[in-house]
Amino acid sequence: MRVIGTAGHVDHGKSTLIQALTGTHPDRLKEEQEREMTIDLGFAWWQLPNGEELGVVDVPGHRDFIENMLAGVGGISAVLFVIAADEGVMPQTEEHLSILDLLQIEAGVIALSKIDMVDDTDWLDLVEEEVRLKMKGTVLEDAPIVRVSAKTGQGVDDIQKALMEVLDDIPEQIDLGRPRLPIDRVFKIAGFGTVVTGTLLSGSFQVGDEVRIIPGDLKGRVRGLQNHENQVDIAQPGGRTAINISGLDANDIERGRVVALPEQIEETRRIDVHFRLLPDVAHPLEHNQDVKLFVGSAEVMARVRLIGTQKMNAGDEGWLQVEPVEPIAAVKGDRYILRRPSPSETLGGGVILDPHPKKRYKRFDEDSISRLSALTEGTPEDVVLEFLQRSKTSLVKDIIKNTGLESDHIVEIVDDLIKKDELILFGSNTNINQDSRVASQQVWESSSRTLLAIVKKYHEDNPLRIGMQREELKSKMKLENKTFSLLMTWVGEAGLLIEKGPTIWIPDHKISFTPDEQKKIDDLMSDFNKEPFSPPTVKICVERVGEQIFQALLELEKLFSLSTEVALLPETYQQAVEDVKELIGTNGSITLGQARDHWKTTRRYAQALLEYMDQKAITKRDGDVRVLR
Repeated sequence: MRVIGTAGHVDHGKSTLIQALTGTHPDRLKEEQEREMTIDLGFAWWQLPNGEELGVVDVPGHRDFIENMLAGVGGISAVLFVIAADEGVMPQTEEHLSILDLLQIEAGVIALSKIDMVDDTDWLDLVEEEVRLKMKGTVLEDAPIVRVSAKTGQGVDDIQKALMEVLDDIPEQIDLGRPRLPIDRVFKIAGFGTVVTGTLLSGSFQVGDEVRIIPGDLKGRVRGLQNHENQVDIAQPGGRTAINISGLDANDIERGRVVALPEQIEETRRIDVHFRLLPDVAHPLEHNQDVKLFVGSAEVMARVRLIGTQKMNAGDEGWLQVEPVEPIAAVKGDRYILRRPSPSETLGGGVILDPHPKKRYKRFDEDSISRLSALTEGTPEDVVLEFLQRSKTSLVKDIIKNTGLESDHIVEIVDDLIKKDELILFGSNTNINQDSRVASQQVWESSSRTLLAIVKKYHEDNPLRIGMQREELKSKMKLENKTFSLLMTWVGEAGLLIEKGPTIWIPDHKISFTPDEQKKIDDLMSDFNKEPFSPPTVKICVERVGEQIFQALLELEKLFSLSTEVALLPETYQQAVEDVKELIGTNGSITLGQARDHWKTTRRYAQALLEYMDQKAITKRDGDVRVLR
């Protein structure tokens, strides 16, 4: 489940195209519907022909609402960039393109819309050529251009096909164990309370999680989760997510804040950033200039301090310390945008290098400039951690092979990261070498959290089953065999799961029965005790207590299954094994008739017992008799 955003000039048909694709018009405000213009963020979702569910954030195109647009494009996987065929590239087309480029939105599809308004195919060719030239050198340089009319439906299927192809090349967001949801909507629902929505990043939330709203110290608990109007127990990163939070008043929360787990993200009043000033800005960027800072869904006034230069001219790149007047929530690697407050203009943007610098730098201090330069390029430690975030677990020699870093240096880095508790080392050998296997502590803890939540959900859905089958759990985790086995060993050694044979359960899970169910069980077990070698058949057991309770009795080892037709008390089976060993020891062999007569039962039960002992290699059949193996 992923999210795309729209972009493009006002009245170029973004919302109408979304309605044609999804069946939902994203304009939800009365004023938007009256003016036929998107003012705030709109939302919709639909299922692509390949089955993937896709969320859409529809943003305003009018320049007066560009700042609302910025609140919606963070966290999207791709963009549907809409340009009207009858008008071509317009001012907000260019500004939106600059913003997408600064935010490094990975890919997109360009919709040449309203083709029903143009009769001249040569004109369409010219507009398409203009669009291709305008995209040159940007993130959308190679994006497919699809001619479409939301009014007639022409090209709508082609848009879907192009989106599927683009998304196929974009990896889904990985779970880093640090979930955060930049809030873009807050509202109340009668009977439920406060609900916030946004695009979930960097981790998963679960029902019951304690959460914190940042900036600030508001705390609540996840009462419910929705992805695309579907109730879920676990919300995975990358999708549009609604969180029903208990213990908080909607009036105390606003767009721009972030929902996170306690103690994972801290607010900040200063960030170190790499910055690129757009080539077409009206004026240079000056030291101590006031700007508007946009990060996630937040918008806040800030002051910029230029590091290493007196001023930045159009097209320049460099480093800034940005000091917002109000605290924000941000993490290393977040993209951001700066705008001039008046007259309104997008200045540029870049990436956050350090969300919590310890101090103000002297503007021309060489050590500070060297540090910012190293952070921009990415440290070897960052490279190792990023590789392990995607691979989950790896041998050191595979890290060397895939990162291109020197082998001796990698071994030292891995050793240091293990000592800092950022990596986990598997195996008993603590001397790090190229055959050592490691994993990211953050990713590993997140994976174990997801694994436990899946088993917990299974217990909730199947209260009469002792546990979940290992293969089913592996399938849901979508991990390769080695990684899954290591993870299972890790949570098992931590005492978080119990695994017996193919069955897995959480230690505190207990099968319990209602008084009515227990009475039926007691009556059934009484019959097993009265006639231990001629008890009720499996069919009769199921009729009397139900399939789920019967299976629970097997899993609890109250009953022992010999075949699809016969079950016994476990102690009855053990008695039968001792009887057979004794009779064969005395007589040399035993026949089916002799076993039947000894146990005073019918052929059905005697045959089931002897055939089961054959399977377990206790006995073997030799003609009409059985002997010990």
